[in-house]
Parts: sequence; structure tokens; C-alpha cells
Amino acid sequence: MPFPPAIAEAIASLTLKAETRDRIERIAFRDAGHGFDTFGMHPSFVAFGASLLGPLYDKYFRTISHGAENIPDSGATILAANHSGNLPIDGAMLYIDVLRKTEPPRVSRPIADHFVPALPFIGTAFARGGMVGGSRGNARALLEAGECLMIFPEGVPGIIKPFSQRYQLETFRVGHAELAIRHSAQVVPVGIVGGEEQMPALYASRTLGKLLGLPVLPIPIVPLPMPVRYHLYYGEPIRLDTEFSPEQADDPQVVREAANRVQAAVDQLIKRGLSERDGVFG
Repeated sequence: MPFPPAIAEAIASLTLKAETRDRIERIAFRDAGHGFDTFGMHPSFVAFGASLLGPLYDKYFRTISHGAENIPDSGATILAANHSGNLPIDGAMLYIDVLRKTEPPRVSRPIADHFVPALPFIGTAFARGGMVGGSRGNARALLEAGECLMIFPEGVPGIIKPFSQRYQLETFRVGHAELAIRHSAQVVPVGIVGGEEQMPALYASRTLGKLLGLPVLPIPIVPLPMPVRYHLYYGEPIRLDTEFSPEQADDPQVVREAANRVQAAVDQLIKRGLSERDGVFG
């Protein structure tokens, strides 16, 4: 980020409600000795992000959440959600929702694919708000510190799926299940409804993506995301760590079974959301 935390704090103070500023002041923050945590997060930039994303959450996407009480108050937690929409707006809405709905307030740390931290400006900006590159070491350090991780187990295939396959989950990667078993983390399944319709794509170009340092570049039908209504559904925590021993995190069959169980839970939440919403914009 090209400007210091003081500027981020000043901008946020002009736009955020006092209640939101108070919540951000109470988030868990571990200064690594240079004003930022080990991964580059700073509370002032969390506030800055909240000031930018808040209007989108409230006014544009009119986000509604269900079951936020299922997010543990503390301790190692993994939010495992479906991914869609060609742009990671679903992650942004989930980030703000967790910040607002948890008590004490928690910052959900998005675990990003390897290419995201390397993106100029964007990678640094996201890190200041709490994003972390998706290495095993990073995830381990955060879980051992009792943090809340945001993981999209579908990965890039989820965010670029054809419109005809909306809300059909890609096979979950197993990393979240392995981490949960190995580090005694609770897994909260999250179903996100709305993102699939925000920005339908004509096709996805791997050639153009490579030119920009991305695995693939979706070519959308519309120039900007449409004002769909987002619905977030949190399921009850899945305690994989009580069913399997840490040693079983090395067993491919066990982690595959565990990941399938999380995927089934997310799928049920999506189906519930689709049945309950009043149209794409309602």
C-alpha cells in the first residue's frame, strides 16, 4: 500500500460509524514489532477496507446473513465457502459480514492462491487488510495463533465456472480438511448465494490471463458487477478434529472423506439459500 496507516485511519474515520470503529479497535492484533502483524495486516487498513466495502455490503449488494452465531467466538476456525462470480466480491462480502457479526469481533483471514500476493499494488493492499498467501506454513501459523481463516476450497475453477453451471460446486480441494484435522480447527461451512449472477462470463481466456500474471482471465458479459442481493448462510461447525487424530491428516482417504463432508454441507446451505431467496435481486 503506497500510503501509511495514519492516512488509512484518517480516511476510515471520516466514513465509518462509531460502532464500526469501536469494533475494529477490539480485533485481535499481534504487532510483529514494526506496526504490522507477521503477514502485513494493520487495523487501520482493516478499517479502511471496511469503509470502502461497507457501502457495497449495505447499499449495492444489500447483503443478508443467516447463522453468523455459528462462527466460534475464538480459537482456530476455518470458514469453508463456495466461490463464484469472476471477481472475489463474495470474499469481500464475507469478510465484512464476519467483522460485523462476530463478538468479540474477528477478522477472517482470506487464504489466497499463490498468484494473488504477487499482483502489483493489489497483493499488498489485500495483505494490509488480512489476506495471506496460501502456503501450509502460513495457514499453520495462523491456526496455531487461534485465527479465523477464509478458504474457498473450489479454488480458481469455482470462480470461473460457466453460467450454465452456476451453484454446481467444483470438487473441493482437501487442504482445508487436512488443516482442520492437523491443527484442531473448527470448520464452519458457508453457502454464498448471489455471486453466480453478479457478472456472467462469455468465456475464460488462459492466454490473456498469463499476460496479466493470472491463471485465467474471465471475459464477462457486463462491464461491472450487477446489484444482485448477496445471501450468506453459516452452518454449524464441523469438528473433524474430534473424529480424526492429527496423524490421520496424512491419510489421503481420510482428508478426501472429510473434504467431501464439508462440500456436502456447503451444498445444502446453497440449496437452502436458493429456495429462500426472492429472485436474484431480492
